[in-house]
Amino acid sequence: MRQKNLDCLFEPIIINNLKLKNRLIMAPMGTGLAGDGFVTRELIDYLAARARGGIALITVEVSAIDKLGKAGLGGELAIYDDKFIPGLRDLSDAIHEAGSKVVIQLNHAGRYARSKNIGAQSVAPSPIRSRYTGETPRELTTEEVEALVQAFAHGAVRAKEANFDGVELMGSTGYLISQFCSSLTNKRTDKYGGSNPAARAAFVKEIIREIRKNTGNDFNICVKMSVDEFLPGGNTIDDSQILGKEFVKAGADRLHAWAGWHESPEPMLPMAVPRAAFAYLSEALKQVVNVPVTAVGRINDPFVAASLIKEKKADLIALGRGLLSDPEFALKASQGRESEIRPCIGCCICFDALMRQIRHSKRGSLICALNPELGREGENLLSPAEQKKKVLIIGGGPGGMEAARVAALKGHQVMLWEKSDRLGGSLLLASIPPLKDEINGLTNYLSHQMEVNKVQVKLNKDVTAKDILDAQPDWVIMAVGAKQVIPAIPGINNKNVVMAIDLLSGKVETGAKAVIIGGGMIGVDVAEYLNKQGKQVTLLSRQVRIGIDIGPSTRWVTMMRIKKSNINIITKVIYKEIRENGILIERNGEERFVSADTIIVSGGLVPDRKLIDDLKGKIPLKEIGDCVKTRQITDAIHEGFEAALAI
Repeated sequence: MRQKNLDCLFEPIIINNLKLKNRLIMAPMGTGLAGDGFVTRELIDYLAARARGGIALITVEVSAIDKLGKAGLGGELAIYDDKFIPGLRDLSDAIHEAGSKVVIQLNHAGRYARSKNIGAQSVAPSPIRSRYTGETPRELTTEEVEALVQAFAHGAVRAKEANFDGVELMGSTGYLISQFCSSLTNKRTDKYGGSNPAARAAFVKEIIREIRKNTGNDFNICVKMSVDEFLPGGNTIDDSQILGKEFVKAGADRLHAWAGWHESPEPMLPMAVPRAAFAYLSEALKQVVNVPVTAVGRINDPFVAASLIKEKKADLIALGRGLLSDPEFALKASQGRESEIRPCIGCCICFDALMRQIRHSKRGSLICALNPELGREGENLLSPAEQKKKVLIIGGGPGGMEAARVAALKGHQVMLWEKSDRLGGSLLLASIPPLKDEINGLTNYLSHQMEVNKVQVKLNKDVTAKDILDAQPDWVIMAVGAKQVIPAIPGINNKNVVMAIDLLSGKVETGAKAVIIGGGMIGVDVAEYLNKQGKQVTLLSRQVRIGIDIGPSTRWVTMMRIKKSNINIITKVIYKEIRENGILIERNGEERFVSADTIIVSGGLVPDRKLIDDLKGKIPLKEIGDCVKTRQITDAIHEGFEAALAI
């Protein structure tokens, strides 16, 4: 039974003639699963799984209303021709059958379209160069804008013919509708321009009226808005409140509050961003309109979602990446199984993959670090194994626990042995640096899955090859992780040298002045950890840049924080000698001494192979995670999943 403080999430709501069974909807997210504009079986399976998971409304990702309006995603949907209607109808029918209402997002990329992807110069309200693409668009004529109004309306008509319940206009993030609404990109002097937001709303208002005229009053129309563009001279909350009121006057049934453009310097996606950080934007719209408003952005917890409804900051909660991670988010929350929700940790692996697809305009694979089933929902991967086996997993980190979860779901008898007194492995240390506490959610989820799936867990188990052989398992999955190797630097054994692992685990402390050897993700994390404690920190790296192993969607935010801090960065370093009062380095052929009380070694992790080598050839064995090669959470989870799946 669910907790009472979640009840507000599961109250129905009627929006015009659209009845939703609860307040949780799916936000539109580009997936790359479409095929040259057409719906694919993969896309149907992916969205139907979210519908079965209890979401009230699915917002299907952007669909191009014009050939020149493609956003650039290789597997992007299209709705500019009747030939796309049959596939779209198959999609909407599947979602309806799975229990959800469905709308589709209509979009034109405008100046965000890349010429190499559309085969022509991009178009926009005004010929203002885009920092996102590096290209300057061609200004649309008044007649061309009028034709685009009709193109949006025709897209909506096709959506209705394909049995969709409505459409959402992509008026956020810097695409064409945003470009018409913003003073930054709309310098027009015709009827589609103006010095005030109400005048610049003309393009959207005409679209809404044309859609309404051609689809009737029972077809739901939503406008997604960047309520604050986070750009100097761009639209502010005050501007968007005016725009929102104009959209509603024109006939919009709902508003969807988002933030920023692609070139905005404000972080919106990584785990460093607080949960529900942008709910104040939906609250601002609610103050001025009388239609339901949706909040979205970093909402990965049902209790956070419920608080927004209770506090009247939103009427609906849109879940994006949280539904990539767990398609059954709504169902589990409604059944009182909140602890079984696999939480999105904001690692941005999904967005990094998406941006690669856009840059290269190629259809790609949808990726979630924590959910290897994403994009493969139709394969029925977790069907029971034909033959039940005894599976022993060595190591209780993310890979080991994921392997145990999957093997148990397949019906095998599963044991997991962990040498420490806690499950979590590398996750426990990864969650300690500042702004990394979301990782605790993954640790808690996987640990709870051991209980839910009745995995036999033994902690404090210092395993030998004999122990494993004596247990007589049918399969062993080795997830023993990595070990620290001390680099060969003169003076490395001095008393003032400590390992990053020991520092984060609380075994050692540092003096007031610390130098970190190694500028990868671990070194950056340790630098921020010590900086927050008020230590004087110098971060050294052999590389030209620090943090090169951090994903691009997260790295720029991390580097922005580093630049604002007083952390001293020295790159292209050769380590010469560690002394009692610091370290001698060489850079660009010149030696330099950096004083320090403590030297922290952040690199030097290598696969722990001893136990694996002792077992090779003696028992069926699979190796996953850092004991194969030191990498990241994504690799451990996905390899654990695949290893268990193959048994």
